[in-house]
Amino acid sequence: VQLQASGGGLVQAGESLRLSCAASGRTFSTYYMAWFRQAPGKEREFVSTNSKNGQNTYYRNSVKGRFTVSRDNAKNTVYLQMNSLKPEDTAVYYCAATASSADIFYYTGYDYWGQGTQVTVSS
Repeated sequence: VQLQASGGGLVQAGESLRLSCAASGRTFSTYYMAWFRQAPGKEREFVSTNSKNGQNTYYRNSVKGRFTVSRDNAKNTVYLQMNSLKPEDTAVYYCAATASSADIFYYTGYDYWGQGTQVTVSS
């Protein structure tokens, strides 16, 4: 599966952005879809993941209540709505896909990656 992320940009603290990740292929609904982020000099970290049918969602603690992940299986697209953005959210955001539930909270558990989209939050 090929993934294409978009929607990043430069915003001020407190503002919102919506990231999108479009997937190719006809098996989108068989994948967990996740968002990770990586700031300069730091390890890639889990942000959020979405179960195959979209009913179960998971978030890292620092984004709970501010970020919302969703998916539209008919459009082969996963979204990350980011509200109340903070400077510490600044990073390159990546979407990722895996068919396995074995390790959905760590980047090594994912087989397919998008190219990344830059999110910069100024204070």
